[in-house]
Amino acid sequence: MRILMLGGTGFVGRAVVEDALSRGHHVTVFTRGRSGAALFPQVPRLVGDRDTDDYSALATGTWDAVVDSSAYVPRHVNKAMDALGERVGRYVFVSSHAVYERSGVGPGSTEDTPRRPPVRDTEELFEETYGRLKVACEDDVQARFGERAGIVRLGKVAGPHDPQNGLTYYVRRATRGGRLALPGRPEQPVQVVDSRDAARLMVRLIEDGRGGAFNAVGPGTPVTLAEVIQICARAAGTEVEIVPVPEQNAQGTFFPLIRDEDEWNRMQRDPARAVAAGMPQTPFETTVADVLAWDRERGLPPLKFGFTEEEEAKALAEAGAGAGSAESK
Repeated sequence: MRILMLGGTGFVGRAVVEDALSRGHHVTVFTRGRSGAALFPQVPRLVGDRDTDDYSALATGTWDAVVDSSAYVPRHVNKAMDALGERVGRYVFVSSHAVYERSGVGPGSTEDTPRRPPVRDTEELFEETYGRLKVACEDDVQARFGERAGIVRLGKVAGPHDPQNGLTYYVRRATRGGRLALPGRPEQPVQVVDSRDAARLMVRLIEDGRGGAFNAVGPGTPVTLAEVIQICARAAGTEVEIVPVPEQNAQGTFFPLIRDEDEWNRMQRDPARAVAAGMPQTPFETTVADVLAWDRERGLPPLKFGFTEEEEAKALAEAGAGAGSAESK
């Protein structure tokens, strides 16, 4: 099949291209041409810029499907759909679980959970508008393509080439072993989907001609934050002792995966519909091991968040870690 990838040199888009090529599909990538020039030398590249509405490179060509992983505001999807016209058969839009309502949502919520009201009077992306802008994008894609539209709502994604380095922080920290200061609750549920599983779902939707909305999230029974860290330690061949420290010790520092307790329930989604449509569920241990190998291969570049060794030592000392730490296994 002929697949057009709108954004294919980053994280999730890269995984989609890799999966599609491995399945024997013909892929064309549309990007700004600013990064990833050495990736996929066998793949045709079209250069454009969605921020400036430059879709001239899409003036010709036909595709069985498009996968849109780089649209964040309604203008992006509408300009792309206008440029493609009737020359594309299906549209798979990469959305987010941020589209769902925040209140009254319990663990295991499905794709039928009410969505937040769409917003169209801004293109400014922040916590309040991100999910609502994605809702507007979903609505416009479905209005144009109907049953030929596939909506993939990503949860927290992890895997090799993750630019946000969310799981990477804990993988790298666990390699040092020893006492690990955690400004969060060890029992917090964490639901992570492997980027390659999400990519397999998107390609499978195209292959099967399947439309609708799908939660691309990790297993329905999440691991805890403590289990995440212990799995990271086992992958690195170390042992860690998790020491919860007061959140104020982390003021001014972002810690990935940690959420406030009032967010725990709504951060847990049901992946059953996506799994039934062909999404694999890679064991979390495999994802961790692959992130560890990738991080080492790229030379362990500095991360922009989390404790430094000095900050962590101070947090442990202030928490009285030596007098009865709370170890979680």
